[in-house]
Amino acid sequence: MSDTLRRAPALIALYVVLLAYACVTLMPFAWMLITSFKESRDVFRLPPSFVPTLLYGPDPLANYTEVLTQHDFLLYFRNSFFVSTMAALGQVATCALAGYAFARMELPGKNAIFALILATAFVPTEVTIIPEFLLMRQLGWIDSFLPLIVPSFLVGSFGTFMLREYFASLPAEYGEAARIDGAGPWRIFWRIYLPLARPALISIFVIAFINNWDELLRPLLYLNSPELRTVPLGLMRFVGEFEAEWTLLMAGSVASTLPLILIYVLGQKYVLQGFAGGGVKG
Repeated sequence: MSDTLRRAPALIALYVVLLAYACVTLMPFAWMLITSFKESRDVFRLPPSFVPTLLYGPDPLANYTEVLTQHDFLLYFRNSFFVSTMAALGQVATCALAGYAFARMELPGKNAIFALILATAFVPTEVTIIPEFLLMRQLGWIDSFLPLIVPSFLVGSFGTFMLREYFASLPAEYGEAARIDGAGPWRIFWRIYLPLARPALISIFVIAFINNWDELLRPLLYLNSPELRTVPLGLMRFVGEFEAEWTLLMAGSVASTLPLILIYVLGQKYVLQGFAGGGVKG
């Protein structure tokens, strides 16, 4: 009996488990998508129906049209895109500088400082959110995008760790050759090592963008004006004290997920390269 035949039962069992896991993982998304094409009266019909009833009506996109045109969701998308992009760019910039410094520069006490930065990853957000809110109030930044963007310009633990590992994995000979040619530290970083770290930079941008797009707590605390609302705050409008507009909520959720899927698909190759090159493996 060949090795392939002997391994067949194990492979079949593995594929069955993976298929079951995929079904369980995708089921909430499938239900969200189907519900977004239903009428309100069909959401809790018993027995449950997986038929998107609006697809058979005169206006299949009625829920999406209402969400995007009557509830200012295009404004919320613009706000979320601006905040997420600026915050992600800020995190990429500061983490790139910090990661390069920890990996390639001889600095006194850099290992201790790096350990302190990593330790911040174990501090829950709930511990720091009240001091952060008091600071933002003293600065007069309440009801603006600044509290959502400026903190991202501080060095992030994950991005710093990832870029430190990525820069450390690059050959030191590149920098030494440039130094012999008269290049200074900034030029070596900007012209040589930073372009080589593009996969890690894009990885951090994608992760930071998704995290900021999904952020609810900080916008809820800092944004009071309706015109400043982000997508998560916009979705909260469909949830009342006693009931929710489930069809509109699901339509808004599907619409808000599409940009994240698009940016991840476009950056997936770089994300995988960034994790592999930086030695960050699951």
